Amino acid sequence: MLRSVMTGLPAGRLSRGRRERGGHGLGSAPHAAPDGGASGAPVRLPVPSGFATPLGCDAVGLPARHGFRTMAHLSRPGCVFADADWWWWIVPAESDLGLAWPQPARYVSGAYVPTRPRLIHLPEASAPYTPPIPLYLMVCRVAGTAPAWSTVPHQGS
Repeated sequence: MLRSVMTGLPAGRLSRGRRERGGHGLGSAPHAAPDGGASGAPVRLPVPSGFATPLGCDAVGLPARHGFRTMAHLSRPGCVFADADWWWWIVPAESDLGLAWPQPARYVSGAYVPTRPRLIHLPEASAPYTPPIPLYLMVCRVAGTAPAWSTVPHQGS
């Protein structure tokens, strides 16, 4: 099987979502700001049609310089969005429970992000989620910090 040189993923996998699922982009999301965040209003990352979201959606972002490395080390990445500055992974809602997501990561409830990134990866499963614990461990590795587990109820409130 041919693999992408930059990510180690099968060739074409990063852009397959736009070809196979009809190119659903942020403009088609019912909760997206019409100006794509140009007014400073956050836009919601759209879950492409055909994906079930029974757990709700939040998002974890990393600066783009860490995107390919993070993607390459995740065995089951879900929907991933990117622009020139940030990469965003869809995770189940409240994936920040008991976790202190370290800098430079951003954790956003409701998957509302500051800009309009494009969809660059679709999972082969029927759920759009990246498993949060492997993503958290990779974010800690990128940040150079040890994972910090907590019993504090909810850090996002």
